[in-house]
Amino acid sequence: MNRIKKGDRVIVTAGKDKGKQGDVVRVIGDKVVVSNINIVKRHTKPNPQINQPGGVIEREAPIDASNVMLFNPASGKGERIGTKVLEDGRRLRVFRSSGEAIDA
Repeated sequence: MNRIKKGDRVIVTAGKDKGKQGDVVRVIGDKVVVSNINIVKRHTKPNPQINQPGGVIEREAPIDASNVMLFNPASGKGERIGTKVLEDGRRLRVFRSSGEAIDA
């Protein structure tokens, strides 16, 4: 079970954007793309087939999932995640510090 999913609010724990928060836009294997985090400049050639102009484009690059933590609004900081198996066999993500459920 992935600890971090699309739409989660995360805080960056390492790298040039350490301490910043954002929402997960996409999960790609062991990497995540976070909104407004790890912005890189990409030099692109124009492509008239898809109506794309050329130039320097800024976009979010993937960041390793080990460098982000799920943000806990109750405590106001990033916290570790564990899983809890319910009676009916479903798995539930919980904060390890408080045991509070993340998804209902």
